[in-house]
Amino acid sequence: MKKKSFEVRTDLAVEAKDMYVEKDQKNDKQIEGVTITEERFGTIDVTNVEVDQKGAEHIGKSPGSYRTVYSDAIKKQDTKSQEETARVVTKQLLELMDKNNVAKQAAGLIVGLGNRNVTPDALGPLAIDKVLVTNHLFMHEPQYVQDGYRKIATINPGVMGVTGIETSDIIKGVIEKYKPGFVIAIDALASRSIERVNATIQLSDSGIHPGSGVGNKRKELSKETLGVPVFAIGVPTVVDAVTITSDAIDYVLKHIGKEWREKDKPSKSLTPAGLNFGDHSLSEEDLPPIEKREKIFGMIGALDEKEKRALMQEVLTPLGHNLMVTPKEIDGYIKDMAHLLAEALNAALHERIDIKNFAQYTR
Repeated sequence: MKKKSFEVRTDLAVEAKDMYVEKDQKNDKQIEGVTITEERFGTIDVTNVEVDQKGAEHIGKSPGSYRTVYSDAIKKQDTKSQEETARVVTKQLLELMDKNNVAKQAAGLIVGLGNRNVTPDALGPLAIDKVLVTNHLFMHEPQYVQDGYRKIATINPGVMGVTGIETSDIIKGVIEKYKPGFVIAIDALASRSIERVNATIQLSDSGIHPGSGVGNKRKELSKETLGVPVFAIGVPTVVDAVTITSDAIDYVLKHIGKEWREKDKPSKSLTPAGLNFGDHSLSEEDLPPIEKREKIFGMIGALDEKEKRALMQEVLTPLGHNLMVTPKEIDGYIKDMAHLLAEALNAALHERIDIKNFAQYTR
């Protein structure tokens, strides 16, 4: 019987690119139709992945620009770093809007995708709660609206399991009545890496599939389906058990490999006590040679990344144990991330607004 091919599910273009590189043994510059550039703003890394039609066929992502902002400000609860991250997100969003010729006074519709009652999926609804809405003021009291603001409306269309209506149909109905110049959709995503969960923000102009983060993709929201530019902002909030198991094996191997490399130093316990990534950072250089990996984990130690994940999938799925997992601190992470995104959106959409002092913000 022919085995089904296993593909790690990810909503991040930068990870889809990495998967293609790993699969075909190529480097970034050899991916036809995909252009990668990187920038650094202080401690914040930004990767820009430009995908054309040919590149879309390779990495499985729609053509467009994907800006990936990596920051551990939320995990570290560092308010100053959160403020810096918000400014970087604002800059990336403004560049995407300029690229798509969005006028400075164009009205916008901000869509908070997801289920407010499911914490890992509540990012969109919580973020739009903090977005400055002004459309009603322009309609009823325009004399009180100062220069530097634009018409902004928000909507949380809910999820199909609650409303019984396709999310895209609800949004289309609002667009027909409101007639915005652009749409910004905020949603939870899924990642193939534990380290990227709640530490990565992806902005793109290629649209989005609602429900991606919980593995339940609905009809896409894009310029082709809605008739106006659609900008997607997503944050990975979940990772599946296959990824966690595979990554855990790698962390153990790297931990032991690092111990072997430092064997001349004062001995330490080989037990990966909590895998403290602050004081005990691990890198690819710590991974032992394949023969040593085999000694530690036998046949499993010799498997490459794709084979290892395929094995975990084969074992966990029939047992019903390939769960979607989120960190235990998710409540605080989601609230902080929602606040960060809302601050970035307000600054990007209204010229008169600057990023507020995050030190004054408490959960």
